[in-house]
This record gives sequence, structure tokens and C-alpha cells, in this order.
Amino acid sequence: MKKFEEIKSVAAYIDRKNIDTDAIIPKQYLKSVTREGFGETLFDDWRYLEPGNLGDNHSLRKKNPDFFLYNPKYSGAKILIAGDNFGCGSSREHAVWALMDFGFNAVISTSFADIFYNNCFKNGLLPIVLNSENFEKITSSVSRENNIFTVNLNDQLISCVDFEVQFEIDKRRKEVLAEGIDDISETLKLSNKIKEYENKKFVKTPWIFNG
Repeated sequence: MKKFEEIKSVAAYIDRKNIDTDAIIPKQYLKSVTREGFGETLFDDWRYLEPGNLGDNHSLRKKNPDFFLYNPKYSGAKILIAGDNFGCGSSREHAVWALMDFGFNAVISTSFADIFYNNCFKNGLLPIVLNSENFEKITSSVSRENNIFTVNLNDQLISCVDFEVQFEIDKRRKEVLAEGIDDISETLKLSNKIKEYENKKFVKTPWIFNG
């Protein structure tokens, strides 16, 4: 997992609450187990005017001209702002993969579904929870042309030309993102202790290792 770096970008805003994981990435694309290629089908049902399937050439599908990410002012956005309870629904990790594959590095909301929130940290996406007052400041500034937002994880700060707001994050989760630590790399740090345990286990119960 890559180390999280400071983000400087425009922010894309979808004024909608309770966006579930099926809306983020529909079920027909979950057959793929790699983390690449999901960006083309992010918010698939809202993005296209015709249904799609795994393996389709999505560039040939008829696009919805009203889809919010087609707005030129959101071009290149690495920050997504969405309404309350973002990521609710089924516990598909693909939802985080789709957001990241599209190019988002952070999502800002007033609350997240627990499983989605946890999946973000396991994959390097920063979910930021703001209170309603600070959230309104952010959304009000999005409408201003070329307003660049900076997300600084180290200082736990979101800033733009108009203001800056602090955000809270668990100390350990902050460390995980800052150092790019996933579950595998976390386990590999203990490889010497794991080998030591296995060697002791082999001496006591060698028949277990016959295979």
C-alpha cells in the first residue's frame, strides 16, 4: 500500500445521503478480484444511460450528461464530498477500489458506514468525518471556480483559500495511512516471531508438518 501524501486538488461534491456500496460499484462487477479497472464503473448506474457488465467496453456506452463527475469543474478531483452515511449497504471492498481507481484519495462526509470506513484504511483511502458546521463550509466553497483544497494528514487539516478546518482521526489509523501499512505488511513485521513460533511447534508436534 502506498504512503498517503498531502492532497492538493479540486473537490467533487455529490449532494446525496445514504449512498450505498451497490451504487458505488454494482454487483455485476464484483466477479473481478483485481483492484484495477473499477474506475470506469464507479457510480455505474448514475453514470451511464444503459446497463453494463463485466468485460464491456465502457467507452462505447451512452453516458448520462447530468452525471456530476462529468462537470468540467470537477476534472481531476482527488477529493470526493458526499452526504451523510456514505458507503452503507453490503460490505464490498470493491467500493473503495473503485473510488481509488477513479482517482480519489480522500472522501469527506458527516458519517460513514462502519465496514466501508474500515475498508478505506485497509486500502489507503482517507475517510474524513466532519461535523455539520465544517461540512457546510466545505460544500459552500466547492461551488467556487478553481477552488483548490489541501488535505494534510500529518496536521489533520483541510484548507482552501477561504478557511481551514481540523479533522479527527484515530492515531493508529493515521499511522497506517502515513506509512502505507496494510494487513500483509503488518504481519511481515512479525516474520521472525512467526518463524520462531513455528520452529518451537515443529519440535513439539513434528507430525503436523509432515505434509
